[in-house]
Amino acid sequence: MELVDLSVPVATGMPVYPGDPEVSLIPALTVARDGVNVLSVHLGSQSGTHVDAPFHIDDALPTLEELPLERFIGPAVVVDRRGLAPRSPIGPEAFAEVPAGVIVLVATGWSAHWGSRAYLDHPYLSEEAAALLVRRGVRTVGIDALSVDPTPAEEFPAHRVLCGAHAVIAENLTGLDRLVAAQAEGRAVEVSMLPLRLGAADGAPVRAVARLGQRVPHE
Repeated sequence: MELVDLSVPVATGMPVYPGDPEVSLIPALTVARDGVNVLSVHLGSQSGTHVDAPFHIDDALPTLEELPLERFIGPAVVVDRRGLAPRSPIGPEAFAEVPAGVIVLVATGWSAHWGSRAYLDHPYLSEEAAALLVRRGVRTVGIDALSVDPTPAEEFPAHRVLCGAHAVIAENLTGLDRLVAAQAEGRAVEVSMLPLRLGAADGAPVRAVARLGQRVPHE
């Protein structure tokens, strides 16, 4: 078994979606002064590697705690869309071979730009692609970019399609290159993206981890 960390580190001053709360980790207690170390943590629900609940875009849709845990863990298929130009839409043709009911992870390679201005210019899902995934019974979609929609956005079409189907969206994933390679080797990919248990929340940070199955021997 091989485990792959798909999460960006949480740190003071880390990149956030434009307008979201800034992240700050400050020692509140120290061993030298208080006998223990305790951090004061300030961040938004959409900070770092995180999941969106449908409530993120509509007050009438389910909050994080109203979703089944099965949305956050299970077998995954990685769709390789690396090499696209900045701000390219990813259309439904990219998901033609995706089976029903799996977790879909979209590898754009944009995690390589984490921390730079270029990270904002990521590829994104088209509304038609999101609609196809919903029709396939997919209820969890992750991407190694800041959003499944363009940044910045006004209408959030992919969010609205996915969240309208009570799907979970995971953003700011990293390390998907390793999963692309493992999948090409015939290895099964399982993903866990369990969020913090925040009450009535629109989303929460996660420690996203993939478990890779054994290599399939060549005949």
